Amino acid sequence: MKRKSILLTIWLCLLCSNALAERLAIKSTTANVRSRPGTNYEILWQVEKNHPIHILKKQKQWYQFRDFEGDIGWVHMSLVGKTSTVITNREKCNIRSGPGTKYRIAFDVGKGIPFKVLERRKKWLHIQHAEGDKGWIHQSLVW
Repeated sequence: MKRKSILLTIWLCLLCSNALAERLAIKSTTANVRSRPGTNYEILWQVEKNHPIHILKKQKQWYQFRDFEGDIGWVHMSLVGKTSTVITNREKCNIRSGPGTKYRIAFDVGKGIPFKVLERRKKWLHIQHAEGDKGWIHQSLVW
């Protein structure tokens, strides 16, 4: 009985620790990433629309998050939404006209470009940039 109780406690702790490990995205055109939760704290960097983030902690109206490079910062929750997004994680990523390597390359992008996910077909994602460009990318090229 004691062993079951310990296992249940561990399971509940893991469940609670993942409760905020939610993936959200920046919904405003740009957002200031701050060193602490508040507008009076230093702006560390800015992110653009559709930048995906993993929420680590919530403090009042602020989210602490980790991004695709492992950087941690704070952003106001009014700038964040539940849109499905990805960000490129390779130095050169081909964006294709269809879901496969047999389709022509529509354009290419570098590392760190965020996109909204429109559709998923197996390992291919139909994506759209905030400026309107659309195409297909293989899931291995994004976070």
